[in-house]
Amino acid sequence: MNPREEVLRPARRRFLRDAALLAGGLVIGFRLPEKGGRAWAAEEAAAGAAKVYPPNAFIRIAADDSVTLIVNKSEMGQGVYTSLPMLINEELDAPWERIRVEAAPVAAVYNHTQFGIQLTGGSTSVASSWEQLRRVGASARMLLVQAAAQRWGVPASACKAENGRIFHPDGHTSLSYGEVAEEAGKLPLPAEVPLKDPKHFKWIGKSLKRLDTPEKITGKAVFGIDVRLPNMLTVLVARSPVFGGKLKRFDATEALKVPGVVGVYEVPTGVAVAANGFWPAKTARDLLQIEWDEGEGAALSTAKLREDYFALARTPGAVARRDGDVASGLKAAVKAVRAEYEVPYLAHAPMEPLNVTVDLRPDHCTIWTGTQSQTLDRMAAAAVAGLQPEEVEIHTTYLGGGFGRRANPHADFVTEAVQVAKAVGRPVQVIWTREDDLRGGYYRPMWVDVIEAGIGKGGKPVAWKHTLVGQSIMEGTPMAAAMIKDGVDAASVEGAVTLPYLIPNVQVELHSPKHPVPVQWWRSVGHSHTAFVVETMIDELAHLARQDPVKFRLSLLPHGSRHHAALQLAAQKAGWGKVKPAPGHAFGVAVHESFGSVVAEVAEVSLENGQVRVHRVVAAVDCGRVINPDGVVQQIEGGIVYGLAAALHGEITLEGGRPVQSNFHDYPILRHSEMPRVEVYLVPSEAPPSGVGEPGTPPIAPAVANALFALTGKRVRRLPFARENLA
Repeated sequence: MNPREEVLRPARRRFLRDAALLAGGLVIGFRLPEKGGRAWAAEEAAAGAAKVYPPNAFIRIAADDSVTLIVNKSEMGQGVYTSLPMLINEELDAPWERIRVEAAPVAAVYNHTQFGIQLTGGSTSVASSWEQLRRVGASARMLLVQAAAQRWGVPASACKAENGRIFHPDGHTSLSYGEVAEEAGKLPLPAEVPLKDPKHFKWIGKSLKRLDTPEKITGKAVFGIDVRLPNMLTVLVARSPVFGGKLKRFDATEALKVPGVVGVYEVPTGVAVAANGFWPAKTARDLLQIEWDEGEGAALSTAKLREDYFALARTPGAVARRDGDVASGLKAAVKAVRAEYEVPYLAHAPMEPLNVTVDLRPDHCTIWTGTQSQTLDRMAAAAVAGLQPEEVEIHTTYLGGGFGRRANPHADFVTEAVQVAKAVGRPVQVIWTREDDLRGGYYRPMWVDVIEAGIGKGGKPVAWKHTLVGQSIMEGTPMAAAMIKDGVDAASVEGAVTLPYLIPNVQVELHSPKHPVPVQWWRSVGHSHTAFVVETMIDELAHLARQDPVKFRLSLLPHGSRHHAALQLAAQKAGWGKVKPAPGHAFGVAVHESFGSVVAEVAEVSLENGQVRVHRVVAAVDCGRVINPDGVVQQIEGGIVYGLAAALHGEITLEGGRPVQSNFHDYPILRHSEMPRVEVYLVPSEAPPSGVGEPGTPPIAPAVANALFALTGKRVRRLPFARENLA
């Protein structure tokens, strides 16, 4: 079957089809509750006795021995379609080649255990599923063993399950999982579900090939932009070039003359052009004559924002952290430094631009898209369509990159697509061009930071005052009440308020100015800017104290801490203090904690014709227990690439309210020729897993900046590096 046709089948129909074709099987359904242990088992046992299986996630073991996991996390390259099946299979122990994965439909029982909605983000996919998915695998194994034991008339405790088969106590007779799956599916869930001792893990901690790789290599993988529906039109929307602008009037005379154009429609976000293909829609959109009411956003410019932000930084802000008396500490310091930092707006720039396919009927709406936020998207789509949420069906395709953009709390791209479908009256696929994406907002905020810090007679820091100025990403979202307290958006100051160094007097203040530029989370969120500021200032203090940057940091970190261990490992593997950099090269270091993980990075840097060249990056990561080592390495490497591209080149600037950058020619991603050699080392840990998708990004910019200081004697306090004269 054509994979692009397969993606059109609702998940519930695929379930029924498979059940019929495979003549029954074991279906294990489970909730992902916040409680665990025996309370979880008792609840599921009660549900099983009543034959009620809340479909939060399923294992399906069919008569052909295939094992299917319906995953409630979106696959956008981070590997959850491999790591989550590994959690289940550690307890289930089925042949890896028999496992396949399907994306979950939208339902409250699929909600993230921490966030309360169906969402993929915050580097929490494995951490939030760590215990629950293993329990599900163990439950399935116990039921399969029990079914086989009943058939044989032997005690279940005398049987053993391994590699997809249940073995009789005689050591010779066996049955496959598929042979007893139907019988197992009729048994109640066990009240007690013991889990393996980690020392007996077979799959967890082993590097396995990703389950989604074959589909992506062969081209069978279906991304949102691949979806095709009968009678579908391709739509491009002309949106205001200024944030907050409104449509005044438009003339579509020339646009309607383009062959293949079906119609031009006014929609809340602008003017939609519907055609029988992308290029007719794009050509016609370029011919539209539009007059906009640009509003107050037309007065915005990066230069004016910069001026306003620095003025705010000189005034008291909302206090996010206060330890000791920072004013007295600064007065008592024998040496002090004041530094001003700037980082720009950043676009997410996923390889696959935003796209949404909508089939809107009077009583039902079906959506296909690569989304990170199914619950919010469904609620927003239902509101626009005038339907109940349960009448909206979302099919989550593969995501060609997300980085937070596809978890928009306002569901902007999905809402717009449903509005377009209402106007057009046919199935539509709304596609954003690269220019639409880069100029469409929802950026990582622009930030200005000011730090005043001082050291005492012994060279130790005695005071640290950090003032941050930048937009809140949580204001106006469903998360605002939980995330904004006493005027402080926790996402703005993360990485600043969690300063790990032992400094007696610390104060962190925040200003959150408001203006029309839409912002949201970007890979590593607040850490993306606070790590740069904090770790370059710590380096300045080390220089002020005339101490080695690694030794200085180690002296300020609690001995035996995770920061201490990661920093030591990275420095050791990089040869810090033992291996002399090549002529014209220098080392720089940074260590930062985000999303429960600690990452230390050492960068080896040179200047080539005045341009920054990063030759090598050595990273050490403590992310708790590692599920798939290859997956962790890939994510840290990816985080470094993403952060390095932004540090070297990334910025969105505004002139006359308009974003200046439009495509990869003026918003470059990292080129192959710029790619450093990356080495990733894992700190051994038996702690529960923590995040890996984002923690690799924050330390790279400060590590490179600190290397540039070691090389040139110049401090880089603004990004990207391309703006600086370092020759």
